[in-house]
Amino acid sequence: MTTVDSSVLPRCVQAATLAPSLHNSQPWRFRIDGGAVRVYADAGRRLDALDPSGRELLISVGAALFTLRLALRSRGWTSAHVLFPEPDSPELVARVELTGRAAPSEAVAALAAAIPLRHTNRRPFTAAVVPADATEELTRAAADEGATFTIAGAASRNAILGLGQVAELRLRADGGYRAELGRWTGPRKGRHDGIPPTAIGPWDALERLPIRDFGLMHTQPWRTSERFEAHPTIAVLATRGDDPPHWVLAGQALQHVLLVATRLGLATTPISQPLEIPEIRRLLTDTTAGRWAQMIIRLGYGPPAAATPRRPLAEVLRVDTP
Repeated sequence: MTTVDSSVLPRCVQAATLAPSLHNSQPWRFRIDGGAVRVYADAGRRLDALDPSGRELLISVGAALFTLRLALRSRGWTSAHVLFPEPDSPELVARVELTGRAAPSEAVAALAAAIPLRHTNRRPFTAAVVPADATEELTRAAADEGATFTIAGAASRNAILGLGQVAELRLRADGGYRAELGRWTGPRKGRHDGIPPTAIGPWDALERLPIRDFGLMHTQPWRTSERFEAHPTIAVLATRGDDPPHWVLAGQALQHVLLVATRLGLATTPISQPLEIPEIRRLLTDTTAGRWAQMIIRLGYGPPAAATPRRPLAEVLRVDTP
């Protein structure tokens, strides 16, 4: 059995809870068993209106899994993981086993340092162009996890933005969606999840970008209407399959990309509305090329984004005693 200091695994799990999730729902649980960490999906936190299949829930859990692996590596531990190790327990998404010790590289340390700095940015970005060497590094980060990361050209970008507008309008017309949005943006006193007012951001004055309007159900009088960038950099993250293991893979790739972007000083906004309506998602998916769209990401340079709250570690972690 691998011997590890009792404080290491809980600290790495705590880092994993900083991963992004749909509506900051944090749909994960963890269990420490000796030198291993079990990563579970918390089905009770699935968003019924937006995510009936649980695809985005598993993307969120995958993002937490990648963060856990990175946190372990940054503390000098190598690890191996197995997805869905127990067929009779589909809620057990992964088992991460410590395999040995090795000093982390400078690149690993720099990427791990970005974990607490990564925040979804819903504010306008500047007109500065994202350089090619940055997008190449993001593409490699996705490829490292088995996914593809494709920057949209002008025509594709405009098509994606148009589909995003259609998706946003259709979602807003759904009573279940509006009720769900209200639950995750409700009064903040004592809450450790959801989207607080400080993270909502302004309205898009031209209503071009499909940035989810978390102020829809709880209007904030201080919110302003601002012009967003005219030519946003948009990328599509895709996988070569579309089942639960690929959704977890997509989450790991997403978090790897977001952390590299954070390290490079880039602001990011994951965009999922066009992928939450099946017929619109099909338009963004190329099954003949073996690519299923899993997430759209907006990239650029912008002001600092606000952090969102996290649940106490005691709510998400169970530690088995020998």
